[in-house]
Amino acid sequence: MEQQTISRDFILPGNSESMVAARESMMDFIKENGANEGEEIDIFVALQEALANAVVHGCQNDGAKIIRCWIEIDPSAFVIVIRDPGPGFDVAATETAGPSVNTTEHGRGICLMRSLMNDISYGHGGSEVRLRKLRGP
Repeated sequence: MEQQTISRDFILPGNSESMVAARESMMDFIKENGANEGEEIDIFVALQEALANAVVHGCQNDGAKIIRCWIEIDPSAFVIVIRDPGPGFDVAATETAGPSVNTTEHGRGICLMRSLMNDISYGHGGSEVRLRKLRGP
């Protein structure tokens, strides 16, 4: 039986207290739908970074603000989209930054996500991140 595309939406308050439970719920969905151990670890770390960015930068740790997440899983990849209500950031600056980007204050999460996922793209002026991890054989 061939696996079909499945998806699920997640909505969480934009504070750090809500982030852990939401991340665990998202990871449960990913695990239940066939991620291998290596994929799970990479996705977990990238998801943690993306959610932390949404909470800290997009919501300023304000539980009254909402973060919307969407996960789609098909036979070839896991796709995670996270959107926060913040103003975004200069996406072009991250596209031109090489491995030597200054990560003393900001940017470590973006570098880490890039190293773990097969594709990262941004929408809505940087207030949305799309993470894509190809599935193993």
